[in-house]
Amino acid sequence: MKIDIQTLPVVIIGAGPVGLAAAAHLLRRGETPVLFEAGETVGAAMLQWGQVRLFSPWRYLVDQQAQALLEQQGWQAPDPDAYPTGRQLVEAYLFPLAQVPAIRAVLRLQTRVSAVSRLGMDKVKTPDREAAPFVVRYQQADGEEQELLARAVIDASGTYQTPNPLGAHGMMALGERSLHQQIFYGIPDVLGTERERYAGRRVLVVGSGHSAQQAVLELAQLAEQEPETQILWAIRRAGVGQMFGGGESDALPERGHLGTRALALLKRGQVRLVTGVQIHALARTPAGIVMIGEEERIGPVDEVIAATGFRPDFSFLRELRLSLDPALESPMALAPLIDPNVHSCGTVPPHGVDELTHAEPNFFLVGMKSYGRAPTFLMLTGYEQVRSIVAALCGEWEAARAVELVLPETGVCSSDGGACCAPAVSSPLLAVGLPRRATGAKSH
Repeated sequence: MKIDIQTLPVVIIGAGPVGLAAAAHLLRRGETPVLFEAGETVGAAMLQWGQVRLFSPWRYLVDQQAQALLEQQGWQAPDPDAYPTGRQLVEAYLFPLAQVPAIRAVLRLQTRVSAVSRLGMDKVKTPDREAAPFVVRYQQADGEEQELLARAVIDASGTYQTPNPLGAHGMMALGERSLHQQIFYGIPDVLGTERERYAGRRVLVVGSGHSAQQAVLELAQLAEQEPETQILWAIRRAGVGQMFGGGESDALPERGHLGTRALALLKRGQVRLVTGVQIHALARTPAGIVMIGEEERIGPVDEVIAATGFRPDFSFLRELRLSLDPALESPMALAPLIDPNVHSCGTVPPHGVDELTHAEPNFFLVGMKSYGRAPTFLMLTGYEQVRSIVAALCGEWEAARAVELVLPETGVCSSDGGACCAPAVSSPLLAVGLPRRATGAKSH
């Protein structure tokens, strides 16, 4: 029996801010999405760093189409000038959005997508491939596997569940796996749920991005209350350079303030910084955990916080033809626009459906996952991505290509060819931004 592919739903993987925005855009255009979320709630990944305050105020954190759906239900937007934490963003915005009847009807929580392919085709087969629907296999909380056919798939699953390892060579350092109970990947709630873990302990923070700075600042607050707490900070950079950002010149004041505070800790001697660290192995000794590099040994310490960024998981997309940059693991056409080795943080050119298209028609990576291993993803970039993609799926190509992003001038990466951004640390702290400016159709 021939299947009319246009009658099938669009599957969205991941119910974070960008995935929910994709669902809102589809619903507002009369389309039928199905939204899969592996966690128990929407925004489950954000809740894992819920104590962290975002860089941007509320006015820059809400998708327009999602807001329209919410306002139909009587939702009152928070103070546009207030800066929410990750948890506040989820509770005041994502939770109400998930309760909008049209969203609730298509949302499937505790449902993990385990594989995506084409009906009756593996990765190798080409004839009539575009006409074949996607097969989305998913596993529910009870362990049962099922399948769903779709006309398009939008992967907004993020990267937070696949952190980068400590090893300088991109692999886990020797001994890292066996010491996993003493390593926290990401930003622990040092002053809250994880307080007992770090109070009075010797803690090593690895990483030079905003996540690392946040962790160091929280540990310093803990040390003021628990004086036996010791903080050691290791970075791969040879020097701090512009690591602490643009300070007062940063268009996102909270981001500039974070760097200013972290730098002040170093100047006061509250934190010891070690530069040029290349970790090859971790060893448990009678005195504690020791990091072993090419020429140095760091430690001993009791706990390690690996704020080394995240990377995308493509394991469940193995049967799809992904057009990925070999270095960044972002869509091929997007990579030169965001490459931190050569590109300035504040000047990402306009991008939408054209840059996000793969060799697999009607499959898209969006949100933080679309940036692969590159840093500085902004939340409104994700909202603009799904707006463009949904317009294209609805056949409105002029609207899909009318994309232009205006990113903040940060005072960072303005004169060093992007070198200050070289460590690929995709921090949840960066999932914010300033609004885009639409200026009409633009050819790419």
